[in-house]
Amino acid sequence: MMASASQQSEESNEDNSLFGNDSTSVSVSRNGLTQPVLPVIRNCEIKERNFLVGNVTKTSSSFLGQDELDRFFPDRQLSLLVGTWNMQKCVIPSNINDFLIPKGVELAQDIYVIGVQEAASDQREWEVKLQETLGPSYILVYSAAHGVLHLAVFVRRDLIWFCSKFEEDVVTTRFVSQIKTKGALGISFQFFGTSFLFLTAHFHSGETKVKERIDDYNIISQRLQLPHESSNRISSDKKDATEKFDCVFWFGDLNFRISQPHQHMKNELEDPETYDIKEALKCDQLKGCMKRGQVFKGFEEPTINFMPTYKFNVNSDQYDTSKKLRVPSYTDRLLHKEKTPETIKCIKYDCVTTVKHSDHRPVYALYKVALKPGKDSFPLTTGKFKHDIYTEAARRRAKCSKATQSMICSLF
Repeated sequence: MMASASQQSEESNEDNSLFGNDSTSVSVSRNGLTQPVLPVIRNCEIKERNFLVGNVTKTSSSFLGQDELDRFFPDRQLSLLVGTWNMQKCVIPSNINDFLIPKGVELAQDIYVIGVQEAASDQREWEVKLQETLGPSYILVYSAAHGVLHLAVFVRRDLIWFCSKFEEDVVTTRFVSQIKTKGALGISFQFFGTSFLFLTAHFHSGETKVKERIDDYNIISQRLQLPHESSNRISSDKKDATEKFDCVFWFGDLNFRISQPHQHMKNELEDPETYDIKEALKCDQLKGCMKRGQVFKGFEEPTINFMPTYKFNVNSDQYDTSKKLRVPSYTDRLLHKEKTPETIKCIKYDCVTTVKHSDHRPVYALYKVALKPGKDSFPLTTGKFKHDIYTEAARRRAKCSKATQSMICSLF
């Protein structure tokens, strides 16, 4: 597997400062070669190169051009984790390591994007927990909320300079209550020359509400206004926002069910070793709708190799035993769409069985995304990120570390 920029070990640099003042360049190993991440600037060249304004006619001299891209990504591959979870407004878990740092995955990612539905009431606390889990090598560059939908984008801090300004938009598909529970929240930006759209959504619930879910998809696709009209980064006359970006990731509680009796699925799931996933997915509503061209046209979903993620008894591995006896289903899904073939490659698609605080299990996917050079013709983030979230998470990590050290000292 090709290495990513995230391989660089920063364990020896655990201070709370965002960027060190060491003048030496940092290096990472890619394909067995050690290369400088931050290029050396010679004194005789110090006035000849402007890192903020590049030549838009010569990609090689651009801050976002191929020279800079090759320094940070010689393989032109970005590593990405996208996660989704219907939290059921639960208490924020004390440990979500298995969600963001999956077992069996050796390397950290370059970018983490986490979308939740029925988010916890204290969404700032959720952002701190995400930041605390990822540690000081990552920063929360952007987050947005729409009712109980929440979306957060974390980027490795060395890479913040290559992100465009972020844009967001929301679509509500159900107006029954003042608290918006159904709809979508989208965030878009450009990284080097590759444009991204991340979209988290919550569709209508109910085993028989297939038509309503199809309507949700169509409403969101037609009403989502990204990029904004004021932005000239991406020009397109297409009405569907998912047609305007190089890479689109649509994920969330899409609520499509397995069209089988509850008792049948319960019997099938009693022995995980004999459970036939492919056979169960033959009755999956989403797979059927996609096959008929009713939803997610042009999208792909990685192969599902895990158990249904809905509906569990809270804090249990047991599927629904309430009076409603909801059918165990794959309601929590991640799909992607690429403008150019072979841009997006899924490395792993799985659920998190150890986080049991909700009636849903979190689901995540690891991707490799092919990057292309860009031009300095759009506004960058200029290093902006959520300082308060970063510092609060650092304070908590330090407090936890001191408590652990004190406990160890007391034992000897």
